[in-house]
Amino acid sequence: MLARDRDHRVRLSFEIVRYRPELQGAVVDLWKKCSLIVPQNDPVVDIRKKVDYQPDLFFVALLDDRVIGSVMAGYEGHRGWLNYMAVLPEYQGQGYGRKLMEKAIAELKKLGCLKVNLEVRKNNSSVIDFYTHLGFKDNEVVSLGKRLG
Repeated sequence: MLARDRDHRVRLSFEIVRYRPELQGAVVDLWKKCSLIVPQNDPVVDIRKKVDYQPDLFFVALLDDRVIGSVMAGYEGHRGWLNYMAVLPEYQGQGYGRKLMEKAIAELKKLGCLKVNLEVRKNNSSVIDFYTHLGFKDNEVVSLGKRLG
């Protein structure tokens, strides 16, 4: 039976769950649709590594059992990090991204995390605006990286 609100409109069932292996294909598809996959990162390998290391910090947003969002959180005892934050384009701007972020941050806080970092490509201004709206600020630092493999 469909749930309805007081105006008799159908309400969709939204929930945030921990990643499960049967969601892999839909999560990879989500990341492709959100342009999160780059040539140097194999999404299946990234999922496997996350599941092997901190599976309890990998969240998936479901709307009527359809994968519409994801976020991977990480914590090494000093800083929290957020990766692969995505919401399907047709569901952006409806609060689902905020809910995913709130879930990831709440779980990091439970671990004692005091600061969360994330990285955004410089040319992705709409995503930068999203994070700024949620209270994130430019740390005035340069992010450096080195590929090890």
